[in-house]
Amino acid sequence: MKVPHTYVLLFGIICLAALLSWLVPTGEFQRAPQEVNGSVRELIVADSYAPVPAEPQSWQILTAFFKGFERQAGIIVFIFMVGGVFFILQQSRAIDLGILALVARVRQLENRPWAARLGAGNLIITLCMLLFAVFGAVFGMSEETIPFVLIFVPLALSLGYDAIVGVAMCFVGAALGFAGALLNPFTIGVAQGIAGVQPFSGLEYRLFCFFMINLVGIAYVLRYAARVKRQASSSLCTDANTWWQQQQSQQLELPSHQKGGKGAWWAYGLVLLGMLLFSVQTPISSITFGSKAFHWPVLPVLTVLFGLLSPLVLRFSAHYFVLLQLGFSILGIIVGVLGHHWYMEEIAALFLALGISSAMSLGLSADAFVKQFLDGARDIAGAALVVGLAAGILVVLEQGKVIDAMLYHTAQAFQGIPKAWAVELMLVVQTGINILVPSGSGQAALTMPVMAPLADLLGISRQTAVLAFQFGDGFTNLITPTSGVLIGVLGMARIDYVRWFKFMLPLQFILMLLGMLLLLGPVFWQLPGF
Repeated sequence: MKVPHTYVLLFGIICLAALLSWLVPTGEFQRAPQEVNGSVRELIVADSYAPVPAEPQSWQILTAFFKGFERQAGIIVFIFMVGGVFFILQQSRAIDLGILALVARVRQLENRPWAARLGAGNLIITLCMLLFAVFGAVFGMSEETIPFVLIFVPLALSLGYDAIVGVAMCFVGAALGFAGALLNPFTIGVAQGIAGVQPFSGLEYRLFCFFMINLVGIAYVLRYAARVKRQASSSLCTDANTWWQQQQSQQLELPSHQKGGKGAWWAYGLVLLGMLLFSVQTPISSITFGSKAFHWPVLPVLTVLFGLLSPLVLRFSAHYFVLLQLGFSILGIIVGVLGHHWYMEEIAALFLALGISSAMSLGLSADAFVKQFLDGARDIAGAALVVGLAAGILVVLEQGKVIDAMLYHTAQAFQGIPKAWAVELMLVVQTGINILVPSGSGQAALTMPVMAPLADLLGISRQTAVLAFQFGDGFTNLITPTSGVLIGVLGMARIDYVRWFKFMLPLQFILMLLGMLLLLGPVFWQLPGF
């Protein structure tokens, strides 16, 4: 059976959303601004639902792409900028040199008995997924995973795996952590604030949930990775693998290591000057973990490290100096997100600075830099455009007055249901709504004003309702076609959505079953914070 193109599939879903606007009784909740954890959000007013005149969607399916593009402009521009910069890094072959060095280390590691038993590749996959899971659980890493795809897919292919394993190492790891959130202010923080629960309480049981979710998810990826390594034809993304292999084969031989030239030393001086200015301006970073804040001189420490390491690396290889800048950029993203509330705008600016400094380090002229950047942006245009098309689904549902109506009628169906069944239905409802509202904080603002009082009526703790939201919001982030992050990641990796869905579907069933079992704990036992 021929698999439909991703654009065809998404346009079909837009048409289905328009059909729902003709079939579903329409209505809306009233909303009022309310401060939640320092941010003002539009929350549903209790008992405010009222029917509204239907606004069936018809020709609006043709404007959905335009409005979806407007809605997701941030992610789309982010993809263009990251794609342009990584094309420059790819053309320099610096990342290829780094991957080659890492693979050589892995080969050496495989000669050791303990590593041979565990599998060096398995260790790399597990450690990478756990690292990103912690990022997802602590500060809600999501959009930030998009640029990492361009690093981990070539790494996975070099280790004998496929593009799906490369995406799993960063994106799936972060998504598993997001679902098992520990201190994520964008999901747990907002949901608990709206529900009137002590911020970041119930951490002990959520730690157990985090462990179980990641154990299952990592085991699933390792099983698939082992199958692909044994038999490459079992890969579910052969087209993507071929594309990446062609990109590597079209390159010339790897460049030899050469000392940094005048441009590289100028880049070193300018980057160091910029880091010094930031360190003077912000000598202390307030890193927040849950309700606790730690005040550390992170930027000055990174500046000193960069200042000391760069001359040593430059005397050996300009390409390794580019990799050093990439490494410090990644550290900068972590510090910026955790300590300075960075989002896509600041991260995109950092990558643009990385692209300029890398071009200087490699001796590229300004014209050559612009040409390569435009080539990279052109190459990634398909991924950027599909994000706008996916956002069009939500545009049609909102214009058709469908989302609130579906939420209201679902809540009404909960009345009189036993607690154990009710909490499972909460998970199912939150899962369904996540497909319509893939934003974690947006879904919390939409559903928790309804679900928290409903939990009181059903005899379920509000903390349990928050946990149901957490799982429902997290699991389907791995497959929902309305998620700009997922579509952007797949576009970067050149993986067809339908093939990704086929890979993810068994894991979704496993995670849903696991989530249902974990939700029974606070129903039948008195757990701390619940």
